[in-house]
Amino acid sequence: MCSRVLGLIREQVFAALFGGGRVMDAFTIAFRVPNFLRDMFAEGALSTAFVTTFSRTIATDGEASAWRLANKVATLTAVVLSALCLIGIALAPYIIAITAPGFDPDKAALTVWLARIMYPFILLVSLAALVMGMLNARHVFGVPAMASSFFNLGSILGGALIGWWIDPHFGQRAATGLALGTLIGGGAQLAVQLPSLFKLGFRLRPDFRWRDAGVRAILRLMGPAVIAASSVQVNVLVNSIYASHLADGSVFSLQVAFRLMQLPLGMFGVTLGTVSLPVLARLVASGNVPQFRSELARSLRLVFLLTIPSTIGLMVLAEPIVSLLYQHGRFGAHDTAEAAGALRFYAVGLCAYAALKILVNAFYAIDKRRTPMLVSLAAIAVNALFGWFFTFELGWAQRGLAFSTGCVATINFLVLYVLMRRRVESFETGRMVRTLVRVGLAGGVLALICWAGTYWLLADWAHQALIPKALCLLTTIVVAGAGFFVTAMLLRVEELQGLAALVKRKLQRT
Repeated sequence: MCSRVLGLIREQVFAALFGGGRVMDAFTIAFRVPNFLRDMFAEGALSTAFVTTFSRTIATDGEASAWRLANKVATLTAVVLSALCLIGIALAPYIIAITAPGFDPDKAALTVWLARIMYPFILLVSLAALVMGMLNARHVFGVPAMASSFFNLGSILGGALIGWWIDPHFGQRAATGLALGTLIGGGAQLAVQLPSLFKLGFRLRPDFRWRDAGVRAILRLMGPAVIAASSVQVNVLVNSIYASHLADGSVFSLQVAFRLMQLPLGMFGVTLGTVSLPVLARLVASGNVPQFRSELARSLRLVFLLTIPSTIGLMVLAEPIVSLLYQHGRFGAHDTAEAAGALRFYAVGLCAYAALKILVNAFYAIDKRRTPMLVSLAAIAVNALFGWFFTFELGWAQRGLAFSTGCVATINFLVLYVLMRRRVESFETGRMVRTLVRVGLAGGVLALICWAGTYWLLADWAHQALIPKALCLLTTIVVAGAGFFVTAMLLRVEELQGLAALVKRKLQRT
């Protein structure tokens, strides 16, 4: 939650300083290129493959063997990604020409400059993801979970201060500060985790003996994972290409909307996916298939319980939320309307996005890594077709891109769910349906309260001052959340009762 909130603050600050136009479009596309590699390698394929193999190595060969494997992988990662950074810097003009063909020459030149500065970010964040994987495999979750908060803090402070030093008026030249702040944040994300890792007994020793069974296992796992992750990034690339042909600010409005959707996605989907992966890997390694099936089904029910109310809230309260958080400084009412429209359509796929974080990890745990890869590849064609149709044929602009993304995520989840159900034979589908029906009824109460809040408390939100607007929005959210909670408890939603019992035990211990 801290990480997502700080990420939100980061974009609020940048939007207020630079507005929602050309400069932020350029920065968003420039950061998307190293972010592409981060998602594909660091927080995607590398992290998943490493945690799975590292956990198995600890269980079968002991801690010393696992640390030796970690040194080999860290050395290989540093060498390969350093080379990749140099290649990216050299080829930046060609990459930007592909990812943003609709940019005019000045806008494209600024994007190339910012991308070249930010390329080393991929090396820093990949090493940070590797350290996070080691800590997670050793059941240390707090420090690595907070590490991305330090990325956001470094980005905010470094970006704003360096940008102000370059240009106190925060014109186009000040965007260089944002790029340098990204590197500062990446370094902070890595550095803050190292003391906890050293405390566990790890000692960094460069090891170039890569002809190792563990390294080969990680590379075998990474192959399909890289392809699967790259297919997701190809979808992002297609969206960028389409958005570059739209009006100035379209790219950043999509980024704002996606950032707000990532708040519940990170809090619930990514969190549950991170915690469940080592657990599922150990259950498979021990041959406990019934427990694996039960844990996976329970995790999916829990993620639906947590994301369905978030989906409804974001759809109904989109404009007041965007207005409260972003409509300051140079970010105006038109920017708010554009971002809010995209947010509503992005929210269509929130539940599926969150559930995929768990379901894909489950396929890797049972060593069926090609399945999500093939499904993701098929999703590329679907996303390209849907994006073109909704954006240009129906004229929905960036809303069409957001809706296409949500639809593809939903289709992706449904296909993988059916395939996993066939794989594990029984998947507690009856309990899943009962949970969805009950959560859906409680969500109806939440939607009704949110709608009533917009009708009474937020009827004049566009002209309200900041503090009254914040109080009215907070009141609406709290009352709607309470209505959802009470209704779900009355309907005896099993997962919510389990969460309530857990909180009660924690409070009693305190």
